Parts: sequence; C-alpha cells; structure tokens
Amino acid sequence: MRHQILVPTDFSDNAWSAALYALKLYANKPCTFYFSHAWTFLNSGSRTHISQSYIEPLIENAKEQLEAVKEKAKLESTSSDHEFETIFSYGSLMDSIEFANKEHNIDLVVMGTKGATGAKKIFLGSNAVTVINKVRRAPLLLVPKKCTFETPKKILFPTAFTRFFGEEIMRVKQLAELHESTIDILHINKKDTLSDIQNSNLESLKTSLKDFEFNFNWMPDYNTKAHAITDFIKDNDINILTMINYEHSFIENLIKEPVIKKLGFHSRIPFMVIPRID
Repeated sequence: MRHQILVPTDFSDNAWSAALYALKLYANKPCTFYFSHAWTFLNSGSRTHISQSYIEPLIENAKEQLEAVKEKAKLESTSSDHEFETIFSYGSLMDSIEFANKEHNIDLVVMGTKGATGAKKIFLGSNAVTVINKVRRAPLLLVPKKCTFETPKKILFPTAFTRFFGEEIMRVKQLAELHESTIDILHINKKDTLSDIQNSNLESLKTSLKDFEFNFNWMPDYNTKAHAITDFIKDNDINILTMINYEHSFIENLIKEPVIKKLGFHSRIPFMVIPRID
C-alpha cells in the first residue's frame, strides 16, 4: 500500500518541522509526499492598482520556494520508496487541500501549528482551526511547533463510548500499524459504570482492536476533560493524541476557545483529528 501524504507549506520553520515529522513517521512505508502551497496576493488597497509585472515575480518566487522544499525533503528522506510532488495553487489553504484530496485521494494531511504564542496564547492557529472544521475527506495530523520526532510507542484515543465505532477507528489502527504502537483508550466520566449502549460500543471496539496491543483506562472527570487528557499524556508518555471530530464533541468545544489558560489544554505532541464519516 502506497500512502498519499499532503503537507501544506507556507515556507515557515513550523511547516518544515511538520514535514520532517511526516518523513520520519512514514520512514519505512512507501509514500508519495505532496508539498502544497496556496498562493494568495494580500493587498490592503485595490487590486486594480497592482500591475501584473509586479505580481508575476512573486508567483515565480513562491513556485521556486515550493520546489526547494521538495528537494530538501528528498535529501532528508531515508527511503527509496518515497516519492515527492508539488502542488501550487491560487486561493485559500482550504481550496488547496480540497483539490489535493480530490485529485490524489490523500490519506493524511500533515500541518504545523503555531501553538501557544503571545499574551492571548492562541491554540493551534486560525489555519489549523479552519482545516479541522472543514476537512472531511482525510485525517489531519497537527504537529506542534518545535516538535521533534519520537517513535510513537503509545497512541492515546479518548472516547465516551456513546457512538458506534465505524470506519473512523480504521484511521487509529492505520496509525498504530506504522510503528506497532500500543493504543491507550481513555474514558473520562464521573460515573463508574457504563450504560448498555456504552458497553456495547466498548465490546465492538475491543473486537476491532483484537490484533493490536491496547489498554483501557478510566479517569474521573475532574475540572475539565482537557486537564484530564493533558495529565494522562504527561503521566503515561503518550506520543500521539487521536480524536474523532464528531458533531458537538470535545474537539468542537476545544477549538472554539481562544484562550488556552481557560482550557488547560496545550498539546506538545502531535494531534490527529479524524473526520467523522456521515
């Protein structure tokens, strides 16, 4: 199986860190890495006053930078089964991702995030939040600023067991297969019992994961789920956090909150958001 990995870039150090993480995560797998750049002309005045002779060199420069990123990735890759392509487009980041998803059947989008910066401590950054909200074709792996690759021995999957696990759980299993990772299932609840529906969903999950090493973990709901997840990550040496982006889910609440201090959540490890399948 050849994996199709999309790495959007704005040519920042942040974006390059995400690219490096992707290369190492898939170091032993046949992959095609698509480096994409969405070019938009930002002008506070009227577009009609800007000549094409001014814009064209800017476009050419961006294309050259994109090609340079691809060549740099080739040098970093340690696998002869890795292939590299570029996708240069005009318009928004979302348009670029949607185009790549449709044309190349992308398996995973890997993006760098700005993390907590400045007085407001913005979580993820506006681009990442937009992509989480709108991308429905492929999972999104958000790589924090300055995150260095560690072999993902442990993957965290928080769940309330309130929904049946369909194709979405395949994404967690595919991630675990890359490095034979253990899957830590985390349930956060004030009650110490599960409903009949929750028990049924738990049993179906166990069946789905029968060929994987996994652990079931229960935590009381203290303060916020964000605090519980953050503490579990820290205490259990988790390498990647995964969640399914259901409607009215924890992720939805998380990305609506701009001030991290109120949430107590700031992931220092990659965060894979799995789109729900409607």
